[in-house]
Amino acid sequence: MIRAARDSDLQAITDIYNEAVVAGGSTADLKPRTLEQRREWVAEHEPRRDFPVVVLEDRNGKVVGFGSLSRFHPRAGYDGVVELSYYIATAAQYQGYGTQMVSWLIDKAKELGNRKAIGLIFASNTGSIALMKHFGFTRYGFLPKACWDGHGYLDMSYWYLDL
Repeated sequence: MIRAARDSDLQAITDIYNEAVVAGGSTADLKPRTLEQRREWVAEHEPRRDFPVVVLEDRNGKVVGFGSLSRFHPRAGYDGVVELSYYIATAAQYQGYGTQMVSWLIDKAKELGNRKAIGLIFASNTGSIALMKHFGFTRYGFLPKACWDGHGYLDMSYWYLDL
């Protein structure tokens, strides 16, 4: 089940995100984030009806992933373009949760009247790139050695989907 994130989900969101930080290869943060920093991140998604933060629960009600639609750029001319982000707990990966989350985010972006969805993905993140291709995203950019993830420099790939 995918539902709106609540305050009671912040610890799970923080834990899942920090797994990605420690593993490297999917976020540009170099140090694990605190609960308060994740709370601030969620609060930046305003108005929430336009920029949702959601969690994905498994059959037992455990939060195994989260996702969001974020403002692509603060300038008004970019309104209607959203960045989608998602993270799945390490133990829950390769079970279809990423596909469910991306599908939900795309549907929500369309429902909200957006015209494009954007994904910024490390070029070595084969799982996320496969998801982008699965949903018909087009790669529109590639930036070599753009980001240090704590282990090495990684190339960035930029993806879009016309909604």
